Amino acid sequence: MLRLIAQVVMALAVATLECFAGTSLKTPDETSDESEPPKWEFSLEAATYLAQHSRDYVNPNFAADNDWLHLEARYNYEALKTGSVWLGYNLHFDRELKFETAPALNGPFDLKFTPMLGGVFGDVTGVAPGYALEINYNKISFSTQGEYFDDAAVHAGDFFYTWSELSYSPADWLWLGIVVDRTKVLGEKFDIRRGPLIGFKFNEHVDLTAYWLAPGSHEATFVFAVALHWERDSHLPHFSRSLRR
Repeated sequence: MLRLIAQVVMALAVATLECFAGTSLKTPDETSDESEPPKWEFSLEAATYLAQHSRDYVNPNFAADNDWLHLEARYNYEALKTGSVWLGYNLHFDRELKFETAPALNGPFDLKFTPMLGGVFGDVTGVAPGYALEINYNKISFSTQGEYFDDAAVHAGDFFYTWSELSYSPADWLWLGIVVDRTKVLGEKFDIRRGPLIGFKFNEHVDLTAYWLAPGSHEATFVFAVALHWERDSHLPHFSRSLRR
């Protein structure tokens, strides 16, 4: 796993140098999709948490993206019996990396960053600035999302939550990796948990990822996340704010 991390860091470093040098970063057919109207992209995920010594629960999340626009709704995420709604702004960068000095690093590179602002309501109430970041390079993927919850009732209730994954895909339908999360969803105590993950892609619309958080500890938790993905044509105006050049 350390080797995977080193490869990602090296690729990012070389890509940054290539960008500033204005050399061989290439995007295949950059303008081919600019004339096409953006599509709505939807995802619905239900993550079931099975804790060894705590309460089991389900965390559903729904997201809709159209070009730069990101909309999202969550439940049982910041706390149990609590919902949140989010508005975000998608920034996207993708390249087919070509390195003359390091051809072994050649491959597709894709980065998506979405800053967001959310409103939280239910057992806890407040506002939460947040973010989502996803990086894909060859068969390596890194994703992280986080938020800082500002409790409207008690300042001591403020907290920072994050969930991060690093994975490797030996096949198009399979990925293996590690996960780290920091949560307060089950109470006042912060939990920082790490563990392995394995994911399966059944088709272009359905995938399943299983996580084992804090294996061997009192806080050990299994998480099974089923995600559905689909698209539909958009009739909204196209206002692209992509990082693609």
